[in-house]
Amino acid sequence: MTIMKKFAAWALGCLIGLMITVLRKTCRYYYHDDPREELDARGIGHVYAALHAHQIAGSMACERGTVAMVSRSTDGEIVDPLLRFCGHLPVRGSSGGASKGGTTALNQMIRLVNEGRVATIAVDGPQGPRGRVSGGIALLGNKTRAAVLPAVIIPQRRWIMTSTWDRLQVPKPFSRIDAYFGKPLRTEPGETLEAFTLRIENELHRLEKRVDGGEAKHLVSRNPEKKETRHAA
Repeated sequence: MTIMKKFAAWALGCLIGLMITVLRKTCRYYYHDDPREELDARGIGHVYAALHAHQIAGSMACERGTVAMVSRSTDGEIVDPLLRFCGHLPVRGSSGGASKGGTTALNQMIRLVNEGRVATIAVDGPQGPRGRVSGGIALLGNKTRAAVLPAVIIPQRRWIMTSTWDRLQVPKPFSRIDAYFGKPLRTEPGETLEAFTLRIENELHRLEKRVDGGEAKHLVSRNPEKKETRHAA
């Protein structure tokens, strides 16, 4: 990417960040089954496991200074300044693997969470499929002993980008935004990262199916239920 293209992406990210900052002030926020105060009282940190579709409302509803993983793609060049403008701390990489800088980014997130920061990962990003959780969030929870909080953030008035793989949701101005939390998850003795990843995915899917059934129809599971096969008599 040329210097001019990088500058254009940075400028666009700042502009969108300004728009989101203004939008954020017009919305009302409600938190359901929120375990964060109890976790804080027990000295347990937390990291959010959220869908890529909810990243805009999520950035508006979470704590300022939250550490967020941002892909190294062209889109990431826009999202990086956007998040900084909104008061968050982006780290560049991908939860999809080391080839996209994921290992370096995860190591940064692990260090920051161990220092007391809150972090979030769009667990099915950057390319989907929608709802398929990658292993980065499980590794982050395992290495920090922070609780993984599955979170579904729903604007009651929203635009849905049906042409994108994630069906990105954009809150409308003056909307109510509801943040629903699933059960805080931590690694169990002897549990593999793959098994922990599946538990996170199952809880996140269960949560979206409960609070936003229409959009949950588009989830893709790593462990799809087997359909019964009927044989002709």
